[in-house]
Amino acid sequence: MMGTVADRLTELGLTVPEVAAPVATYVPALVDGDLVYVSGQLPVIAGELVATGKVGAEVSTDAAAALARTCAVNCVAALASVVDLERVRQIVKVTGFVASAPGFTDQPLVVNGASELFGAVFGPAGQHARSAVGVAELPKGAPVEIDVIARIAL
Repeated sequence: MMGTVADRLTELGLTVPEVAAPVATYVPALVDGDLVYVSGQLPVIAGELVATGKVGAEVSTDAAAALARTCAVNCVAALASVVDLERVRQIVKVTGFVASAPGFTDQPLVVNGASELFGAVFGPAGQHARSAVGVAELPKGAPVEIDVIARIAL
């Protein structure tokens, strides 16, 4: 996988959207030294939450993985709002929160949607440590939320 992040985004048919507006009092991303902390991103497209519900009930595992990919695209947008994406040297940590129906235990499969997107966009620098956590509720009833810590070139 060669080329720039912009080249890979184009190959994937993706454009970096406008950064999603925060739903409370925080910033989408914050640079601290060579790390960028990206706030949790929901599956929002053009300012609208595209799905609600619990994974394993109203939302299928496959649909939730696609929503996690959307969250990851929004993480890329949040990164791009504070740094040039070409400066990203490593996606260090991804945390995926999955609003889970009772008994649902496939959170890792859901969060794979985000992990695969980061790998496709950033190549080897997209490989990361990760947590996939089942939760009772997420903001606005979202099925999935993803946050990221990235290392950048200074």
